[in-house]
Amino acid sequence: MSTPATDGDDWRAAIDATDAAIIDGYQSGFPVAERPFRRVAEALEINETEALERVERLREAGIFRRFGAVLNPPVIGSSTLAAVRAPEDRFGEIAEVINGHRQVNHNYRRDHEWNMWFVVTAGSLETRDRIVSEIEAETGCSVLVLPMLTDFYIDLEFPVVNGDRFARESIDSTTVDATRISETAAADLSDLDRRLILEIQEGFPLSKTPYRDVAAAVDASVEDVLSAIKRLSADGCIKRIGCVVNHIVTGFDSNCMVVWDVPDGDLDALGETVGELPYVTLCYHRPRRPEQGWEYNLFTMIHGRDPEAVDGKIDELATEYLPFEHERLYSTETLKQTGARYEEIVSGQ
Repeated sequence: MSTPATDGDDWRAAIDATDAAIIDGYQSGFPVAERPFRRVAEALEINETEALERVERLREAGIFRRFGAVLNPPVIGSSTLAAVRAPEDRFGEIAEVINGHRQVNHNYRRDHEWNMWFVVTAGSLETRDRIVSEIEAETGCSVLVLPMLTDFYIDLEFPVVNGDRFARESIDSTTVDATRISETAAADLSDLDRRLILEIQEGFPLSKTPYRDVAAAVDASVEDVLSAIKRLSADGCIKRIGCVVNHIVTGFDSNCMVVWDVPDGDLDALGETVGELPYVTLCYHRPRRPEQGWEYNLFTMIHGRDPEAVDGKIDELATEYLPFEHERLYSTETLKQTGARYEEIVSGQ
């Protein structure tokens, strides 16, 4: 495997216009068909072998994290964002304890009093809450539990072969599809669905027949697998299918989570309005926790290459759309970043 792309514009030097069309054109919408690369090749006016080889090369270069389905943990299982106030002299120790739980799939240091933010995903609300209780007992830290209640807009798909200072600088708008999220594992999964999710959680095989390869691995027909993929997508268990871009490698390494104290009666309207703004990559409702001093109920995130540009867009949000108390929580260190592990999730554990 070749060395991953480095910071700056080095990654651009190795790509051409066809690579760019794949990078920006197939982060989603990858064909759900027995020979998907044949369809991609036809659209790009190249041959099937070349289309596959280009995706392989872009993955090896680190521009793509993986190829396949982006699963949706809050729909498949029971998930929550959580945070602790870790004393600096115990920060590393507490991070190690939290990261040691396999149900924790993301953990970041953020520049805030609540300085460690992580995601817990389990197969049931009971298991999720048990993990949170274990973390409190093991660390001695109170955990701020903030499950997603409404998904106004969540999409890390955006063009990267450009000079944009912040995500989607060159795009006018996005489409909001506000979705209420249940804390319980509400997905109605068949036995095939469960086997399929486990097989594809780390990506599809890079071959001319990825769905046929997956079908063989789960002991099903390719027709049944294609139907299941389409059904899981329609149900929200799969968010998109395509080539997952590494935003750090492509320069989008400045991200800020902004939390807002929005009047409860205006929350839905404001969440939908803000979610339509192209530079807002994530927008969702989480509960207030006044007993823990947490008064914020709307979360937004902005990704960018330029921290000043990201701050400028937050200023725009605060001035033109959300004139309310807010705090800016910049990510300063990645402590853990893995996909959710679905072995226990799909079994309801």
